[in-house]
Amino acid sequence: MLPQEVIRAKRDGRALSTAEVQEFIKGLTSGRVSEGQVAAFAMAVFFKGMSAAEAVGLTLAMRDSGTVLKWNLPGPVVDKHSTGGIGDNVSLMLAPMLAACGCFVPMISGRGLGHTGGTLDKLDAIPGYNTTPDNALFRKVVGEVGCAIIGQTADLAPADKRLYGIRDVTATVESVPLITASILSKKLAAGLQHLVMDVKCGSGAFMTKREDAVGLAKSLVSVANGAGLKTTALITDMNEPLASCAGNAVEVQNAVDYLTGKYRDRRLHQVTLELGAELLVGTGIAKDHGDGQARLSKSLSDGSAAERFEKMVSALGGPSDFLRSASKYLPQAKFKLEITKAGGNKIARVDTREIGLGVIELGGGRRVASDKINHAVGFTRLPGVGKVLGHDEPTLIVHCDDEELGWNIGAKVSKAYHFVQEDTADLAVILERIAP
Repeated sequence: MLPQEVIRAKRDGRALSTAEVQEFIKGLTSGRVSEGQVAAFAMAVFFKGMSAAEAVGLTLAMRDSGTVLKWNLPGPVVDKHSTGGIGDNVSLMLAPMLAACGCFVPMISGRGLGHTGGTLDKLDAIPGYNTTPDNALFRKVVGEVGCAIIGQTADLAPADKRLYGIRDVTATVESVPLITASILSKKLAAGLQHLVMDVKCGSGAFMTKREDAVGLAKSLVSVANGAGLKTTALITDMNEPLASCAGNAVEVQNAVDYLTGKYRDRRLHQVTLELGAELLVGTGIAKDHGDGQARLSKSLSDGSAAERFEKMVSALGGPSDFLRSASKYLPQAKFKLEITKAGGNKIARVDTREIGLGVIELGGGRRVASDKINHAVGFTRLPGVGKVLGHDEPTLIVHCDDEELGWNIGAKVSKAYHFVQEDTADLAVILERIAP
């Protein structure tokens, strides 16, 4: 079967058979299908879409392009996945929190996609941390620590790894069938029993409209459960950064502060607890939502979640004392620039996507797949909607290695903040729950 004929069929709006999808994915995995053909296929799917049956077929074909893990552990195997946003470092805290509650979390994460940050790029800021261990080490860490956050190894969903990188640089990120297949192929390959999806909507999300986010969530929940993976989804707001920072090392430091109790962003904490409780109730560990949140909160207050995180970092090659000495190990930018605007008014709206683009322009993300990331750069002290800035109070702090670039990008990103004099209500962060 010629790949160009599969592309032609989808370009013309025809539903692809399971055999056609499987053959194309086999060619993508082996390299027989060229990068240009993969890009053309992605663009055809972006414009013409896929039926539910096609999406299931694509997901399973990508799952079966490599090893499918099986687990024999004394607890439920679970995971959480976010569709991507700004200041979204939930995975770094939630995986060890769930492990401390009796779950096992083999979390296969991705790198930055489009304007959003990637969990793996954040973990790469930790010296020595191995985001691509072999399956033997991956299994060992999950079994002994309870969680391991890694990237796709060569054995796990290799078709998705190639397609993921091409989508990032061909403006095809927002395709619902491609997002669904990309996320779920990795989760199915990881051998999960339960999954919760954090589907974001708003100015910093790929799905800016709530109805589009709901459509994606329903696609993910339907395809996942159809493939035998118990899945629910939460629609969450991304009209402002979730954490008060954006970047790689700065978000890792934020996660350390969260786990150790030094500082916790309110909205970030709420999303983390809601997602975790969803899994604890689904697995039967918690009797109800309140019980689930209480168990997660206890893992923070008694230090067991922080302990799991530090053990995970050490087991995957990072420093054994990382939590106690994170600032010593994380890369630091040469300059920290305070960007101020006229204060005294409330923040009414944030063009959140501009913050993500600002991180990329500073060097903290990729313009093309081969770009090397500067993990030290980013933004801190990012305020949210409803915040009143005092006169001469910094709107944000830019972490950069090039001072002139930092001032320019800081001034540009500060324009993403829009002010009003009258009262502005805080934004709700949990918008809707999607179940089978």
